[in-house]
Amino acid sequence: MLSVIIPVFNEEESLEAFYKELSLELAKLKIDSEIIFVDDGSSDDTLDIIKKLKKKDGRISVFSFRRNLGKAEALTFGFQKAKGDIIVTLDADLQDKPKEISNLFKKMKEGDWDVVCGWRKNRKDSIKKIISSKFFNFIASVFWGLKLHDYNCGLKLYSKDAAKSLNLYGGMHRFIPLLVHDQGFTVTEAAVEHDERKYGKSKYGFSKVWKDLPDMFTMLFLSKYSKRPFHFFGVAGAILISLGVIILGYLTWVWILGESIGRRPLLFLGMLLVISGFQSFFTGFLADLIISISSKKQRDFNLKYSSENL
Repeated sequence: MLSVIIPVFNEEESLEAFYKELSLELAKLKIDSEIIFVDDGSSDDTLDIIKKLKKKDGRISVFSFRRNLGKAEALTFGFQKAKGDIIVTLDADLQDKPKEISNLFKKMKEGDWDVVCGWRKNRKDSIKKIISSKFFNFIASVFWGLKLHDYNCGLKLYSKDAAKSLNLYGGMHRFIPLLVHDQGFTVTEAAVEHDERKYGKSKYGFSKVWKDLPDMFTMLFLSKYSKRPFHFFGVAGAILISLGVIILGYLTWVWILGESIGRRPLLFLGMLLVISGFQSFFTGFLADLIISISSKKQRDFNLKYSSENL
């Protein structure tokens, strides 16, 4: 069974045309399917339109948030509700074409991939968006070594286990390939057709680059140190303590030589570094303890094979 998840926010203009194209593609695939619309607190007639579509098509399920929570939360909710063995996500603005779902299926079967990401090879967006996207893709590839041309294409195909392993929030939907790759799932990409935006307005601008940077640092920490936070906090604490001890050692020597140090700002800096270092050190220690306890509760999607069902 195929589950199609469509997060929507103020997409009233494109929904009818999008549904027609999606229905044609699902008919060609000849596979049982469900369509899940997750309305992210739209303020236009989006919800009313998808309610009407549901009356026409029993495959459609409609969920609507009370307010705008973000694409990450909408996708996570859709993953939780999906019943299919294969899950596809795409936006309803018709820049990504539903007809490309077949190509992602072919790519998945070629190498038994867990996730196939769409690659907008000939992207039809503004120069600003293209430049910001290329910058983001380059930085992400350098940091994590997962070389993809397009991390943030909304069109993606997932195995059930890969999709349900995701718990997205904030801007984490931009890092989906990294998140699943970090959990051991296989990730690839396939070139897909991309069209100019004909309906509505883009929800993202060039300013999203600055919003991506904090999320990128969060992802860097989660991917590198989420299982061993003491390696990060311990090293940071050791550096701070060392600097503080050097400063205080110098001041102690000056004091022995007979100079007054009580009013020196350097004294307070040394004390602050030592205290901050111990705080960082024990933060890492406590984080390691918490992870050690929680690691005993591993979820089934971490298993690649189990003989229990044989």
